[in-house]
Amino acid sequence: MIGNIPDLIAKRAELGPDRVAFEDHATGRTLTYAELDRRAARVASLLKLRGIGKGERVAILCRNRIEFFEILFGCAKLGAILVPLNWRMPVAELDQLTDDAEPCLLFFGREDAETAAQAGRHLPKIDLDGEYEAALRDAPIGSWRAHWPADGVWYLLYTSGTTGLPKGVIYTFKMAMANYVNIGSAIGLTAEDSTANFLPLFHTAGINLHTLPTLIAGGQVIMVSGFEEEALVRLFEARRLSTFFAVPAVYQALLDHPRFPAAPLDHVRHWSCGGAPLPDRLVERYEGLGVRVCNGMGMTETGPTAFLADPADAWDRIGSVGKPQILCNVRIVDHHGRDLPDGQDGDLLFAGPGVSPGYWRNEEATREAFTSDGWLRSGDIARRDVDGFYYIAGRRKEMFISGGENVFPAEVENVLCTHPAVAEVAVIAAPDEQWGEVGRAFILPIPGVAALDFVELEAFCRARLAAYKVPKRFEVVTDFPRTPAGKIKKHCLGQEPPPLRLIGRG
Repeated sequence: MIGNIPDLIAKRAELGPDRVAFEDHATGRTLTYAELDRRAARVASLLKLRGIGKGERVAILCRNRIEFFEILFGCAKLGAILVPLNWRMPVAELDQLTDDAEPCLLFFGREDAETAAQAGRHLPKIDLDGEYEAALRDAPIGSWRAHWPADGVWYLLYTSGTTGLPKGVIYTFKMAMANYVNIGSAIGLTAEDSTANFLPLFHTAGINLHTLPTLIAGGQVIMVSGFEEEALVRLFEARRLSTFFAVPAVYQALLDHPRFPAAPLDHVRHWSCGGAPLPDRLVERYEGLGVRVCNGMGMTETGPTAFLADPADAWDRIGSVGKPQILCNVRIVDHHGRDLPDGQDGDLLFAGPGVSPGYWRNEEATREAFTSDGWLRSGDIARRDVDGFYYIAGRRKEMFISGGENVFPAEVENVLCTHPAVAEVAVIAAPDEQWGEVGRAFILPIPGVAALDFVELEAFCRARLAAYKVPKRFEVVTDFPRTPAGKIKKHCLGQEPPPLRLIGRG
């Protein structure tokens, strides 16, 4: 990769100044690339006027809104580092993040004003729905660096913490360009594309799938304040979207919307999914609508795009995450670090320009995350078939041993999700005197199902799984504790009582 990257938004403003970069779905307000570039330049001036310089951190706590990206690009122009904060966190957790990142300023939106007032009490703050516009008007456009250092830190994303305390993943400008190449080449992204931004902006998918790559390509982003089924269905009905990325929970929720199955969907030329395993059942239901949902896989630490299935394989290789994208290198190794042949499960490693250099101010975590020769340990177990397609067996930390046999919860979950009464499931290990560990399945039924037959569920599993993989305990729940990306917080499920309401147990 090159040592320096041109100011991406300034280049887009030069190439297509009058093209629309953003549209606010709620108000219809639009922002051209020239306007976006000017406002980002004013943000840089505003930060400088507040005494903020290169390498210093700027925090932001807000829902999905255009101003987030004005500030993101403004930080890039100045050389400051943006720190998106998770508005779903309580103040005590936010204080942990601000203590770690040590921002000099906090931007916040109206929905989070009360939290912002309590979090980081010592921080100067700017209300995005109050003084922000006046402050921008008073800040000159100025002249800013024409190039961004490829290895320079652009922003920090704190991991969602499914297994423990969040760590600040360092995002560089090089990672942004690598992700643009990886996802852009995979889906054929162009300036004619439009996408919806609705996933949380403190998560990598909210920034990078597909918003930032679409902006780099010169396309249009329609900003939705959050995941609103009705808003998305209206965009489909109006034929406004050409690419769409979502997590499995969103794909499931869309199917539950009464108008979605009848909405025109042929104008969306690419559908992709990530953030959590895509159940086979969902792939098959979308196949019934003529929609090829392309399963993918990546991490916050990989920029995030690593794998993505091709539309031609979406229906024929259900369960595969496809092949590594063009700037992503992959290995599957045994516990000695030796490469494994096709068909064998092993530890999945990543390398390439899209991989983060590590964690903010956490040398120990960075050291543990990488092998001695620089490969990122994903924590996932994967295999490659003879045709070069990859499959994720599950997380190394989630695997358990029952009667001497390895059990990967993802495999059991995928089988249970094919049951017609099951909407979602999570399997964890439970101690057992006879077998050491056995499976414990938490099941969210589809809407309208009042009760599940646990004997029938066990028989359903036995017909499809080896006996040692069949859960010994089934529990029906009303919902799951989730991360902002929609992933189930499995480490919470092992608590007694679990942090969710049980409606049945067997």
